[in-house]
Amino acid sequence: MTPVAITMMIIAMVTVWGGLGLAMWNLARHPEDEGHLPEEMPHEL
Repeated sequence: MTPVAITMMIIAMVTVWGGLGLAMWNLARHPEDEGHLPEEMPHEL
């Protein structure tokens, strides 16, 4: 593998895993409250 390919692979891995880590951190800080969810779907849908 060329140095350019390795650099692009590292950038892609940091982007994917960093986004996953930030999403998990955000959900840990602000969990979804099930009390705010509608109990049943509207009939129009």
